[in-house]
Parts: sequence; structure tokens; C-alpha cells
Amino acid sequence: MHKIVILALVTLFAANSAFAASCDEQAAEKKLAGAAKTSFLKKCEADSKPASACETQAAEKKLAGAAKNSFVKKCEADGKSADASTACEAQAAEKKLAGAAKNSFVKKCVADAK
Repeated sequence: MHKIVILALVTLFAANSAFAASCDEQAAEKKLAGAAKTSFLKKCEADSKPASACETQAAEKKLAGAAKNSFVKKCEADGKSADASTACEAQAAEKKLAGAAKNSFVKKCVADAK
């Protein structure tokens, strides 16, 4: 799982660098400068940003509008919770906690991470 996440992040970083170059080139072709160039670059980079895994899932489910926004927000929050839970479980293991002490520690740790 971690390998997939790392691979996705590396791919996104490389893609963002390529998109940024093409946006700069487009701005140069249009001879934009100052605030117009800044605005164009901001919009261009946002438009060319690859979709997140949650957005891809929403598209596969053919969600749109408020339903899509709600799904993506919940999906991303669930992903963060899963990451926090994994980190807290690892910390509990390092502390050699077990049983009720482990459960209490993990519950508080996850709540603090939010």
C-alpha cells in the first residue's frame, strides 16, 4: 500500500513539473506579464492538476455536483484517518502497549491527529 502511495506522489510531482513548464510556455506565447501572467499560471496549473484518487472514484461512480463534492470530502477525510490510525498503531507497538491501554492510546492519538 505504501509503495503505491509513494509511486503516486512521485508521478504527481513529475506531472506537475511538466504541466508548470507548459503553462509557462503558454503564458510566453500569449505574451502575458504581471498580474495577467500570474492569474493565467494559477488557473492553468489548477486546470492541469491530475485528479486525486477520490476524484477518480467519484467519476467512476458518475457523481456530479454536491454529491461528488461530498463524496470526495469524505473519501479524503477517511484516507487521512486511516493514515493517522496506522501511525498511532505503530506508536502503540513501539511503546509495547496491549489490550485496553493500547486501545485507549490509539483512540486518543487518532482524535488528536484530527
